Amino acid sequence: MALILNIIWFVFGGGFVAWLLWVVLGGFLFLTVVGIPFGFAAFRIAGFAAFPFGKELVDSRAVGEERLVGTGLANFLWLILAGVWLAISHILAGATLCLTIIGIPFGFAHFRLAAVCFAPLGKRSIPK
Repeated sequence: MALILNIIWFVFGGGFVAWLLWVVLGGFLFLTVVGIPFGFAAFRIAGFAAFPFGKELVDSRAVGEERLVGTGLANFLWLILAGVWLAISHILAGATLCLTIIGIPFGFAHFRLAAVCFAPLGKRSIPK
């Protein structure tokens, strides 16, 4: 079921657009030395944005990785500079999709993406 939802999401639910925007954002972030960690996080989120069904984003400590020093501060900077605007866009897309019965699962996928917009550094995508 997750495969079918992922295919429909990628083609019709905004998955391709969300993936593309996260990849472009990551590419722009790689242009500066300071933005490189944010770029890596954006690329990880892009993979999740393309195919969110059957996966969940968890803190990297939950899968046995150590968080880098300063991740909290970096997430705070991300929130102020980009996270709020990305979250608003995902919330608006999710609310629009929830207006139809068929779009409700895709709207919830946008809401999950909006939640990760607040703190993408230190997140990993794992299968459910």
